[in-house]
Amino acid sequence: MSTHNLICALDIGTTKIAFAIANSSSKGIEVLGLGRASHFGVRHGVVVNIEAVAEAIQKAREEAELMSGLRAEKIWVSVGGNHIQSFDSHGMVAVKGREVNGDDIARVIEAAKAVVIPSDRQVLHVLPKDFKLDGQEGIADPTGMTGVRLEAAVHIITGNQAIIQNVIKSVERSNLQIAGLVLTQLASATAVLSADEKNLGVSVVDIGGGTCDMITFLRNSVYHTNCIAVGGLNFSNDVALGLRTTQTNAEEIKKKFGAALADIGGLNDESIEVESVGGRTPRSVARSSLCRVLEARSDETLRLIKKEIEDRGFVGKLGSGVVLTGGGAELRGLVEMGDFVFDMPVRKGLPTRVGGLADVVSAADFSTVVGLLLFGFEQEKPRIIAREQDPGLSVRMGEFGRKLKDFIARTI
Repeated sequence: MSTHNLICALDIGTTKIAFAIANSSSKGIEVLGLGRASHFGVRHGVVVNIEAVAEAIQKAREEAELMSGLRAEKIWVSVGGNHIQSFDSHGMVAVKGREVNGDDIARVIEAAKAVVIPSDRQVLHVLPKDFKLDGQEGIADPTGMTGVRLEAAVHIITGNQAIIQNVIKSVERSNLQIAGLVLTQLASATAVLSADEKNLGVSVVDIGGGTCDMITFLRNSVYHTNCIAVGGLNFSNDVALGLRTTQTNAEEIKKKFGAALADIGGLNDESIEVESVGGRTPRSVARSSLCRVLEARSDETLRLIKKEIEDRGFVGKLGSGVVLTGGGAELRGLVEMGDFVFDMPVRKGLPTRVGGLADVVSAADFSTVVGLLLFGFEQEKPRIIAREQDPGLSVRMGEFGRKLKDFIARTI
């Protein structure tokens, strides 16, 4: 199998690393390998221990490479956390009464990017919202249209440069090259949303270990991003305190027996065994006690998300409602509680549009890594199609690269 069509992805989460390897063609992508590793090197989406993260990346990489039988080199990496900031900008260029082409669109987007950004910030994405041609608004793609003045509204997403550099260092310590950096919630939305949902209006909330990363779409464009510093670890901490058990056991029983609603399925009649702290004898507690703890935290978290939607003025504009994804969205009953809290449609987002190990990655906690694969595929698609149409292209480019490398070596 040609390594030129490989697309690899790395999701650096608060509690886990996910690494995926996929083969691509003009028809789509096929997931061939998946690896994951737990770690404690990230807090609220920010790397706080480079060595711990690098070690987890290497472990997840080895697992994915063993499963696929292929070696990963260039990867698409997720970036998230409460250091992310976004804002809108506008640009305008002259097209001199001729048809608008790709170069004109690139020029007007560059003009929209020409804003003063603090020196400690780094641009991650410049996402076009809509275009205006000679005053005509609401144009999604002006290519081929005739006009004199082309304007663009864009949404610019930036991150803290120092924090992003720590992510890059963690990746490079594993001897990997970065193909690109992608906002976590943008990647998750790529994996779980349909075009109709983006057009009607939808908010995606990726509930991770340390944060809830939000992104809102209206008319197929990104209008808002935000990060709420609450995640799955807060749920586990509440369980550990409420049931007086260890953090590890709290995480286990949360996943196995937890529910966001205490009255689901007659849980009052069940009991579970809970480890005690300090080597004391395990205890038996009512499962409903666990669920009441989780219900309180779930209600608070969903209301924080609702407040963000209300504060941004999106109430009544989200025709497709809210999509919950990420590992935290796997909590039983959370979607049902969301229907009540948000008073709009709510569903759990699962990754789609991939082949191969589709059944393995079809879980909410793999949304980001699958979204990274799909994002990378869209960027690489023109080159993939070109190689399929001209199979000798990659060979000639490889020979050219080797000759150039030899020439440089001789001249140094």
